[in-house]
Amino acid sequence: MLKTAIGKFRFMGFVEGISLLVLLFIAMPLKYGMDIPQAVTIVGALHGIFFILYIFAILYATMKVNWAVKWGVSAVAVAFVPFGNFILDYYLKKSPYIKE
Repeated sequence: MLKTAIGKFRFMGFVEGISLLVLLFIAMPLKYGMDIPQAVTIVGALHGIFFILYIFAILYATMKVNWAVKWGVSAVAVAFVPFGNFILDYYLKKSPYIKE
């Protein structure tokens, strides 16, 4: 999976998507429900790092594969939606780009 530009992008999408879900559904409830703000501090910082790496993966895949603009824009947009990366991955698997 990590041998191709799309494979690297898909992996980073998975990692970034999981980190967003952990931030929203575990760290935020810990902060506001149990008064443990350190959870958001730690998970938020990790999510930020993964988000930056995800953006680099988008740029790399876009340059390497000559992606259409819709894929790059979609990849950035779904990063802000819970489960969005997994939905994009589903559509990406059905596209000709996955056969890089």
